[in-house]
Amino acid sequence: MPDGSGRRAAPRPRAESTAEPRAPRRFSPLLRRILLVNAVPPALLAASLLYLDQYQNGLLAAEVEGLRTQARIYAGGIAEAAVRIDGDRAILVPEAARPLLRRLVEPSPNTQARLFDNTGLMVADSRVREGPGGAVVTEPLPPPEPRGALTATVGGVYDRLVSVLPGTLRGTGGTGGVAVDVGPETPDFDWQPDIGPDRREELRLALEGGVRPYIRRTGDGRLLVSVAEPARRGNQGVGIVLLTREAREVDERLFQIRASVLLLFGTALVLTVMLSFYLARTIATPMLDLARATQRIREGEGREESVPEPLLVRNDEIGVLARDLQNSARALWARIDANERFAADVAHELRNPLTSVRSALETLRRIENPEQRGRLLAIIAEDAVRMDRLIADISDSSRVDAELSRTISTPVDIAPILSALADLHEATRETEEAPRLVLEAPPGPLVVRGVEGRIVQVYRNLLGNALSFSPAGGTVWMKARPAGAMVEVAIEDEGPGIPEQKLESIFERFYSERPSGERFGQHSGLGLSISKQIVEGLRGQITAENRRDVEGKVAGARFVVRLPAG
Repeated sequence: MPDGSGRRAAPRPRAESTAEPRAPRRFSPLLRRILLVNAVPPALLAASLLYLDQYQNGLLAAEVEGLRTQARIYAGGIAEAAVRIDGDRAILVPEAARPLLRRLVEPSPNTQARLFDNTGLMVADSRVREGPGGAVVTEPLPPPEPRGALTATVGGVYDRLVSVLPGTLRGTGGTGGVAVDVGPETPDFDWQPDIGPDRREELRLALEGGVRPYIRRTGDGRLLVSVAEPARRGNQGVGIVLLTREAREVDERLFQIRASVLLLFGTALVLTVMLSFYLARTIATPMLDLARATQRIREGEGREESVPEPLLVRNDEIGVLARDLQNSARALWARIDANERFAADVAHELRNPLTSVRSALETLRRIENPEQRGRLLAIIAEDAVRMDRLIADISDSSRVDAELSRTISTPVDIAPILSALADLHEATRETEEAPRLVLEAPPGPLVVRGVEGRIVQVYRNLLGNALSFSPAGGTVWMKARPAGAMVEVAIEDEGPGIPEQKLESIFERFYSERPSGERFGQHSGLGLSISKQIVEGLRGQITAENRRDVEGKVAGARFVVRLPAG
């Protein structure tokens, strides 16, 4: 009956691998990228918070304002209690100012007060006292409080970080003034006893209260803030009070905040690294497993289970990729097997006519009878025609898949195609006993998505098959109708039907079961196989079944083609 058959070929030898084996990498490039991307945000956050310029300036401004208020109080007390009036002049009395200045500073152990007269000469220092026998004793400011091991470690890390960052007030090292936005752009005033009264402009501004605070970092890491305020009696300046305080609270608060920032950064960095390794383990490692699976596929190993089972059961994108790769591998092996079977079947089918031609030629050399020679030549000619038909169908079958993969499906109205096939058959009927073709289709278009030339080829193959099995005077029906998202075309005949055990193998290549009386070699056995290739390449379906009458007897064959509606 209809065409199509297949034969199992020998197993395909495993291909030799041409790829060079790659040495395993210690860290995958994807892991490095994940670490870099995840570590950049906390690093930027830590770098930005290490500055803390606004907060630092605010603390220093508050420190300066408090110290300035304290200096004004000291200056007012000295102007009232350590000044004598000589006519219209107010004269500073150093002997009275020194004990008063020391007493005023006593509640503030981190503060040093110095008093300068109108000529710039220092006349009192809260850290200078008279010892036994009239000796002068200088008391330095208390040393910085020692840091613990953890605090020293954090401080050292912080100092190394900020040493490369511009614009920060460093925790240790460095000397000299650091300008802070706490007042107008005026000179500072921080005279030492050995400088001498040679800075007259700064002295004049200091007596008028127009110098700015002086902030500096000493060599042993102290942050010192100095302010100068004039001591006035009435409208007359009698001296200058210079207060210097170690801003330990500022350093402590900044250090606490920066230590917290470093701790948070370290914690975030550790978590980032751990999460990056976890992310790499769940992404990069499976990707490498998939790469190794593709290499095994290329080398012909793991034919059935090329992809590891743990990747196939994952419910994420990696699992989707693994399952698609496994399905692609199976489809590839199936295609390879099909091509091998096809090549074996082609060799088998071509061997028969070639054997016949060779036998006829060998016999032809030994026969002199013209009549017998004529019959042998006719056999050779028929075999040549048969091979030509077989080669043409084989070529068409091998081109179908590649052609459909390159061609874009377009809407095709099959109603005029079916009508033209019916009209062509009726116009070419040679006798009244030839089977009739009846078209049953609804009015209007029947649009499917496909390739018009290949769709016509499918219907012609099925019609030719049905007509060849129809009895004299029989009828072949073409019934078309929409079926949901598909368009269905059924071709029915009144022939002997299809053997039940052959319903599954009828679409195989080189299957051939022809009507009795038909001359051998008229069909290649590829018609139905090519039709199935075309229909499935267009994402459709083709099935074969038997028609039965009311008594359940076979009344013919039915082929049903369903194509996606356009």
